[in-house]
Amino acid sequence: MDNTKQFTALYWVLFVISIVTLVIAYIFAGGYASLVLPFNFTFMAKALDLM
Repeated sequence: MDNTKQFTALYWVLFVISIVTLVIAYIFAGGYASLVLPFNFTFMAKALDLM
């Protein structure tokens, strides 16, 4: 159980980092911001323990 919570916390951190990366990519290279979206959705699903 504790091991799952550690990974969940890690995935929340990675999700926040991917959101920041998405915003930065959108500001500087708008057309390429969609390349970050798979990371956003994957880390969000793993943080919510859907995968």
